[in-house]
Amino acid sequence: MSDPAPTRSPAPGQPIVFRGGTVLTMDDRHTVLKDADVLVIGDRIAGVGPELPAPEGTFEMDASDGIVMPGMIDTHRHMWQTAMRGYGADWTLTQYFVWYYLEHGMKFRPEDYYAGNLVSALDALDAGVTTSVDWSHGLRTVDHAEAALAALTETTGRWVLAYGDIFAGPWEWAVRDDVQRFIRDHNTGGDRLGFQLAFDVTGDPEFPERAAFEAARDLGLTVTTHAGVWGATNDDGIRLMYDNGFMTPGTIYVHAATLTDDSYQRIAATGGSVSLSTESEESCGQGFPPSWALRSFGIPMSLSVDTSVWFSSDLFAAMRATLGADRAHEHMIAHAAGQTVTNHALRAEQVVDMATRGGAKALGLDSVVGSLEAGKKADVVLIKNDDSPTMFPIVNPYGHVALQAGRGDVDTVLVDGQVVKFAHKLVGADLTRAKRLAEETVVYLADALGDEVWVKGMNPEIPVSKVLDNPYMYTDYASQTTHAARPHAR
Repeated sequence: MSDPAPTRSPAPGQPIVFRGGTVLTMDDRHTVLKDADVLVIGDRIAGVGPELPAPEGTFEMDASDGIVMPGMIDTHRHMWQTAMRGYGADWTLTQYFVWYYLEHGMKFRPEDYYAGNLVSALDALDAGVTTSVDWSHGLRTVDHAEAALAALTETTGRWVLAYGDIFAGPWEWAVRDDVQRFIRDHNTGGDRLGFQLAFDVTGDPEFPERAAFEAARDLGLTVTTHAGVWGATNDDGIRLMYDNGFMTPGTIYVHAATLTDDSYQRIAATGGSVSLSTESEESCGQGFPPSWALRSFGIPMSLSVDTSVWFSSDLFAAMRATLGADRAHEHMIAHAAGQTVTNHALRAEQVVDMATRGGAKALGLDSVVGSLEAGKKADVVLIKNDDSPTMFPIVNPYGHVALQAGRGDVDTVLVDGQVVKFAHKLVGADLTRAKRLAEETVVYLADALGDEVWVKGMNPEIPVSKVLDNPYMYTDYASQTTHAARPHAR
């Protein structure tokens, strides 16, 4: 029987050393250290290696039979929807669009954004996700944005607020004085809070999204965009971005699942990256998860969970799904040619990289987080569970993280050297309050919609008139690319 876990967590500011763990550094060489230590002093990693000397008074964390790794990084999470977690478990992408974009998304109040973001922030940290992009694409007022941001900054995480508004054209909201003032006031240059602009490019040849790209440039922000989403965004949008000079390093293309080689070449040539939401792409219909195509063009990848209204909210599931989808594609292609796959192209080590270092690079934070190296910020996760047979033996640590462990095995989480989870419990988190606020949002929404509509929303039947060529209510532009064969296509 193992020794009991310590009953107290480290004191604020107390140096911490993780002793005797398997350390996945995720450095440039992907160094793996067995029976090694990670020393944290202040907000920085002070050392990584065997038998590290530690200052007097250092908190000793037993990491034996565990894995120490960098905090995970999620590059695309619609946090405001988390109070409705699981509601859309049986939705298609069209049903999601109809519910949020066209019918009910505007009913969310600022306090509902606060509740969703608070639950999502705590949820992420609990699962060892220390950095998340809040793809906040329903901010129809700055009051909503203030509420979303308040929930983030009240928790000890590292956040990027990707500002968006699906209820207006990006050429309208991105240039508003109040939106730009909000971003300038809060974007003070620290590495705990960053900003992006979040909007999509429909492919309209008039390219009205130009104004939003120009606003992002003027604000010094990168753009994150849903690209290659069946029925919504396609190669025309990529071409317009490229021809007008807005495909730049730092641009994150979410999904990128239904693009042609020409678009992938443009992304690769301009230094962009792709955020894979593999559970979403598999279930919703954006297109088959494109990791296999992205690999062939050398496009960097990160991972994301998309939205808890459907999917799990941890990157363990994202890693697992990505390996499964990539390998399923390999097998299907081989079998169709009468062949057998004898070596997988995508390995567990690579998806662990996507979940850590890949996210850091995508967000321009590679010098700050994403690997366990002396001098970097101390975003550290200990995966250890002495009460579970899932955590032994650890033979292949990358395989263990990607395919064996789960959020329940996350023992300790540090962000900026601060302990946010210890001995499998969040530290300083008022879960009772978060639960109450989420329940208040659910009660409000159910009342606002009415019981019949609320219940039907979980098992919807979409009338033909609601199936649009794109889901964007702010534009009349319609592409024939995906729906030309449908008799009622516009």
